[in-house]
Amino acid sequence: MAIYEGAGVALVTPFKDNGDVNYEVLERLVEEQITEGTDAIVACGTTGEASTMTHEEHLDVIKFVCEVTKQRIPVIAGTGSNCTDTAVYLSQEAEKLGADGLLLVSPYYNKATQNGLKAHFKAVADAVKIPILLYNIPGRTGVTIKAHTIADLCLNVPNIVGVKEASGDFSAIADMLSLTDGKADVYSGNDNQIIPMMSLGGKGVISVLSNIAPAKTHEMCQAYLDGDVKRSARLQLEAIPLINALFCEVNPIPVKAALNLMGRQAGPMRLPLTEMEENNQEILKNAMKEYGIL
Repeated sequence: MAIYEGAGVALVTPFKDNGDVNYEVLERLVEEQITEGTDAIVACGTTGEASTMTHEEHLDVIKFVCEVTKQRIPVIAGTGSNCTDTAVYLSQEAEKLGADGLLLVSPYYNKATQNGLKAHFKAVADAVKIPILLYNIPGRTGVTIKAHTIADLCLNVPNIVGVKEASGDFSAIADMLSLTDGKADVYSGNDNQIIPMMSLGGKGVISVLSNIAPAKTHEMCQAYLDGDVKRSARLQLEAIPLINALFCEVNPIPVKAALNLMGRQAGPMRLPLTEMEENNQEILKNAMKEYGIL
């Protein structure tokens, strides 16, 4: 059984001006997501700026999100690393803290072989009991988890249940879904490909857009799951200009800017990410107005 179906939010981590995690705002954001119909929360992923957190901060945020959510919807913890021992440690701790599942990005920079990727993911899976989603995003990591590797892991490791696919390679994704014969839970990692992914058998999305349009993103997925393909496709296409604006600079710079424009107090970025450039802010602001959320 899938961890969830529909729209999961890749939640931002709000910071104070001094760089500390703003837990008061984080609580409000979690509550808003639940109220607006989001189907799952991913804490400490790419959008959550986990790469600039200490291990202590990383685990504190996961713990806090689990405590606030109170099992009303699943919490999936981002615990991937390019060091297998670190990924094991973070995954074990996240499980203890109450995470319902884990999201493991492929090891970045090292550029492991496919056998190395299998050994890495199996080592983490053997160390925990909760379900695991792989995260295939070669544009960030420099390595692709090949279709046969994902299929092998999903078919032969009981608690590796699926993948967040952000490669954009639909031929490879179709191959993987064919190889797994529906036994892998696939989530779009790209907001502009939610409905195309679901048409191949995907379960939904792990979404940046959901941070600022949670109800609409949930509605888009739910319409497809309910069999209203035309409506889901219309909602997907209506969101494309806003989605493009959310990725006119590297994620999560634009989405935090968008939340700040909406008065949600997401706060600043942590270096090396910087604040959004003025001309791009105008593009984002106009797209938000056109979409009706500003």
